[in-house]
Amino acid sequence: MAPPRELWPLLLLAPFLCPCFINVASVDIGKCEELRLGQYICDTPKINDITQEPENCTNNTAFVPCMPAPNITCKNDSGIVNSFNGKEVGFYKPFPCRNVTGYSYKVAVALSLFLGWLGADRFYLGYPALGLLKFCTVGFCGIGSLIDFVFISVQIVGPADGSNYIIDYYGARLTRLTIDNDTYRKRQTDM
Repeated sequence: MAPPRELWPLLLLAPFLCPCFINVASVDIGKCEELRLGQYICDTPKINDITQEPENCTNNTAFVPCMPAPNITCKNDSGIVNSFNGKEVGFYKPFPCRNVTGYSYKVAVALSLFLGWLGADRFYLGYPALGLLKFCTVGFCGIGSLIDFVFISVQIVGPADGSNYIIDYYGARLTRLTIDNDTYRKRQTDM
């Protein structure tokens, strides 16, 4: 028996309406890493007393555990949907850090200031040939020692192995700004 004539329009539209209802019923749940600010809180990184950098720093990145706020639902790294209570770790946020190997900024500046004319600063930083040259020429007659002191003070000259100085976590760290293809200069408009 055929359905009544009044239901035919609904039956013809049913295949088109069903996918819409299915999509509305299944709410798209995002990843925990994509939560907005205020929907999670991250721990502060644990700072190593010796290196003055976050612990577990590899490739200039340390990871800090973050807890989504209570009643937040999101997917973890493996795609499992969890509803959090505010005390569970939902994801690990990358945190920038510096590669240090044991060269102290304070020691390098002090050696450059007091024993730079003997080349002690260059020996300490791992430049034995330049240290020997400064020793033999008595610090390039004093001018080379002054130039080295300025270069070490403003962190242009660093350790020979390419690492960074050990500087207090809230100390005078130099951050170099560069302009590349991803940055641009914004022109100021006249008022």
